[in-house]
Amino acid sequence: MIPVNGWSRRGLLAGTAILTAGGGAAAKEDRAAEGVVILIDSNEPYVMGHAISYSANLAKHFADRGARLLIEVVANGKGIDVFRADKTPLVEPLATLRQSLPNLTYSMCASSKTIAEAKEQITIPLIAGASLVPFGIGRVVDLQHKGWAYIHA
Repeated sequence: MIPVNGWSRRGLLAGTAILTAGGGAAAKEDRAAEGVVILIDSNEPYVMGHAISYSANLAKHFADRGARLLIEVVANGKGIDVFRADKTPLVEPLATLRQSLPNLTYSMCASSKTIAEAKEQITIPLIAGASLVPFGIGRVVDLQHKGWAYIHA
């Protein structure tokens, strides 16, 4: 049974959908790629850490089933701190995870970045491997329309 402590209802439902997707076909080695988008919209270290942990655990879960999982972590609002080279407490874990999971993508909301830069009067540096998307929440919806599962960290 999946513990529900710390999970939002949406996160729990999305996680359940991910873990049960495919039924008996999940053991096939040549299974088509699945996609999961994880949204971070908080700058709380434990939330950022959970999103990274979710990425690693989901990748292992699907790899154990012989499936290739595409994962995109999208940072929006205050969550952009996770991919800020000047603020993230997770530089090393993010780099290590990205090296070990070639199907992992980090995306930062360009709109949130622009707002933060104007407020702080600085240019925000991104960690290596992170890219910008016009709107973080728009990216999440685009991926959901393509059939990707959604997890809110």
